[in-house]
Amino acid sequence: MKLNRVGHFLLISFILCSFSLSIYSDEGMWVYNNLPKKILKEKYQFDVTDAWSDHLMKSSVRFNSGGSGSFISSTGLVLTNHHVGSGMLQKISTPEHDYYKDGFYARTQADERPAMDLELNQLVSIEDVTERVNTAVKPGMTAEQANTARKKAMGQIETESFEKTGLRSDVITLYNGGQYQLYRFKRYTDVRLVFAPEFGIAFFGGDPDNFEYPRYDLDMCIFRVYEDGKPAKIEHYLKWSEKGAIDGELIFVSGHPGSTSRMLTVAAFEFLRDLRIPYHLSYLLRQEVLLQQYSSLGEEQARRAKNLLFSIQNSRKVYDGRMKGLQEPSLMQAKQKTEYQLRAMVEKDPNLKELAGAWQKIAEAQVTARKNYIKRTLLEAGQGFNSVLFSIARTLVRMADEDLKPNDERLPEYRAPARPSLELQLYSDAPIYEDFEEVKLSDSLSRLVSIFGENHSLVRAVLQGQSPQARAAALIKGSTLKNPDVRRLLASGGKKAIDSSYDPLIMLAKLVDPAARKIRKTYEEKVTEVERQSYAQIAKALFAIHGTNQYPDATFTLRLSFGQVKGYTEDGKHVPSMTTIGGAFEHELKHSAKEPWKLPESWHLKKKDLDLSTPFDFVSTADIIGGNSGSPVVNRDGELVGLIFDGNIQSLISDYFYTDEQNRAISVHSSTMREAMQKIYGAEALVTEIGK
Repeated sequence: MKLNRVGHFLLISFILCSFSLSIYSDEGMWVYNNLPKKILKEKYQFDVTDAWSDHLMKSSVRFNSGGSGSFISSTGLVLTNHHVGSGMLQKISTPEHDYYKDGFYARTQADERPAMDLELNQLVSIEDVTERVNTAVKPGMTAEQANTARKKAMGQIETESFEKTGLRSDVITLYNGGQYQLYRFKRYTDVRLVFAPEFGIAFFGGDPDNFEYPRYDLDMCIFRVYEDGKPAKIEHYLKWSEKGAIDGELIFVSGHPGSTSRMLTVAAFEFLRDLRIPYHLSYLLRQEVLLQQYSSLGEEQARRAKNLLFSIQNSRKVYDGRMKGLQEPSLMQAKQKTEYQLRAMVEKDPNLKELAGAWQKIAEAQVTARKNYIKRTLLEAGQGFNSVLFSIARTLVRMADEDLKPNDERLPEYRAPARPSLELQLYSDAPIYEDFEEVKLSDSLSRLVSIFGENHSLVRAVLQGQSPQARAAALIKGSTLKNPDVRRLLASGGKKAIDSSYDPLIMLAKLVDPAARKIRKTYEEKVTEVERQSYAQIAKALFAIHGTNQYPDATFTLRLSFGQVKGYTEDGKHVPSMTTIGGAFEHELKHSAKEPWKLPESWHLKKKDLDLSTPFDFVSTADIIGGNSGSPVVNRDGELVGLIFDGNIQSLISDYFYTDEQNRAISVHSSTMREAMQKIYGAEALVTEIGK
């Protein structure tokens, strides 16, 4: 059924959103130094001023856990989704106090709970460094030489910026290699939890309602950032709108979309369809079953696994939607048509003809990708060794090796600008549960064996004659890496300490790392670098034909999207743009108040005090994707009117293209957030602080 819902409008939609952007569409995840000012002026009569965009940019934050947020007070309050903060809620929970399930409210600042390894990044400046990066790659260089030169140049730029400003400095690749931008971020690492509702209302409807609409979710969470032990003084923050979102009005979304693949070639799409997505779907389905089995062992096991299970189920549904989209013949036919048209234009233009070979090179790179992707995922991405403790061990092993190199020759994640963020995670005192680690590691080792084969030399060396279950148990129980002090001691001792360590996970990481590094190097040089150079040529052709008024694929960096608060038509019926608080109680009754459609007791106790006509959730045509979770929704005046938390089922194909026919972003309405905090949770002081 969902295939029909997703697929019936693909052909015409894809043609409309091909390489040439239409001013009639709300498409686009725009970088802040190239906003669609002309489109907004012509379609919505809205003038984007530098002051307006700079304020919104600096009011936005990125969560290192994967998600977006925004400052909502001068005293450091940050608004995001409950599911963005869920990892932290689980980490600070105990069997006695399950904040993830039961919610939390700090009535005073002294009650706010430290988030042990959470980092928030605020983008403060953008600088184009394309010429400097490209200059480092000399004519005639091999892919290996070009990859080395490019990484070194990017490392030098990041280090110079970090040493000069003290800000986190990342060189961001845009247009798949067409541009390079230096993004500077202010880091906040003293982050504390202030407010979160119960899981039952944050994810009301559970997995069955996920990516569906209408919705009734209070998917919100509030943190506070501190500096020098005091609430940070924030200059740029969003004022709360009195009315909230209004049907038909222009809205903006400022957030960090994770990744999109709209610029990919047909050959790259085929690789996704034939190998990458089926592989990940298989992995996610296996993980889901594993976590459900572990959760069935008891209430405490279910608590430990709940956040990861939610994440896996969400990803599984996303990948399933993407797969259905790619299997729809009309999408690939439309992609082939637009690619053929662009290639024909390039080949006919004498000034662009030298770029015509880019598509063939990308196709050749996909052949290499097909041969190496699964091995890279198992070894370098770590799917074959699924354990927090193994990740810690590998980080320590690699840190010791990378620290022996000049800074600009290290792997990017080990360079000086990235070191503070790396150490924040490495030395976290977040709880690690041995039995859970054993279950995950055992299953991943078993999967490694099934894919590589029992007679594979690396498999034999890893298992040491034991079963995956027995080997996992020995590794986890024998390791001392659960103790952050042990990690610090090993890190401070450098290469000598690592080489002399008999910790079984350190020894395993040392065993696996040469093969992991080798496959990473192969993939970077023969796939990533070839694609980067080739997509840069395609981007050059696009710029020449259509100009620079285009947005790049998403890269988990700050973007601005826009659209209207607007319903849609599905199966011949109109779906209104907004739901209400009263509708949530009706939705519960419709499902006989059975889980996951059971409202928390707090909502029933305060029902008589609520304005049931208050808008709850709403949809808009804003172009979003995973990573936008927690993004603020603002009106023309830059006031907060909502909070992005999901998309509808039709939006799952937006990784590849966008259409505003049925594609909708789903947000929590600002009015319901305020209504709930005041009348259900007794957070009047918090509402007052936000309103100042």
